Amino acid sequence: MRAAFIPRLGPAEAIRYGEVPDPVPGPTDVLVDVAAVSVNPVDTFVRSGLFRTSLPFPFVIGRDLVGTVVRAGPGAPGFAPGDRVWCNSLGHDGRQGAAAERAAVPADRLYHLPPGVDPATAVAVVHPAATAYLALFTHGGLRTGETVLVGGGGGNVGGALIVLAAEAGARVVATARPADAEHCLALGATEVLDYRAPDLPDLIRAACPGGVDLHLDSSGTNDLTTAVDLLAPRGRIVLLAGARSRPELPAGQLYMKDGSIRGFVISHATGAELAGAAVTVNRLLAAGRLRPRTLEIRPLSAAAETHQRLEKGELNGRRVVLTPGP
Repeated sequence: MRAAFIPRLGPAEAIRYGEVPDPVPGPTDVLVDVAAVSVNPVDTFVRSGLFRTSLPFPFVIGRDLVGTVVRAGPGAPGFAPGDRVWCNSLGHDGRQGAAAERAAVPADRLYHLPPGVDPATAVAVVHPAATAYLALFTHGGLRTGETVLVGGGGGNVGGALIVLAAEAGARVVATARPADAEHCLALGATEVLDYRAPDLPDLIRAACPGGVDLHLDSSGTNDLTTAVDLLAPRGRIVLLAGARSRPELPAGQLYMKDGSIRGFVISHATGAELAGAAVTVNRLLAAGRLRPRTLEIRPLSAAAETHQRLEKGELNGRRVVLTPGP
């Protein structure tokens, strides 16, 4: 079969497009004909070696797919040929990736796609949406009525954070470019602030007079000095981006507020945590609440170019979906 793969860790230029052996599913795997694959920042971290994980070489890149079941192993109940499915956790921890004509997917990491949902739309949002769910609920402990500050609300994960937090009954204040304000408001933010405003901390204080209960910076800036200062008593900061950031931590102020900071990457999520996120993702997909802001569809052979564009910062707010077909 044809796939986008790397023979070793390296830059985007290391990605090849060509023939690789067909996947050999195990008894608890499902063989899937791939219809669409998304490209995420974490894919570049795995490919480059920034995120260290066990990889078989040649390694098929890619995390997420939507496709159709070809056959299911005897230990993969609940899946049958012809089922439309999705996965957002291939391509790490010893698993081959999604960017191929076919993939073998562990049954406990595979979910049915709701009827009527477009494959390209779904594959573009399942990773940001699951990331948002885990950040807000699994790690952030979000409760109804709390105030959530979303940094980078105009981005893919930022937009998903707004949708899921607002849907859960939180009050959402977002920071973004002025050009993204209307978009953030449409997703459910109650107020949007210019992230470049010189008095941004004061603007946030005015918008959140009781402090910020849950602080999430999807832009990866991770200004902990300001974030801790803005926290409400027992407020939480969840770090989910900015792998190379090295912020200072005002530890005294943090503990005096009974505050907490927690980091997570979706690659470390358990199968049970991902399955819990998938329930909410599917519900919002079926309701039309999760959609990419801008969608670009390219052939699978454009994987190297897409990784280059992503690393150059050319895809902010834009989702690229790769398709194995002609």
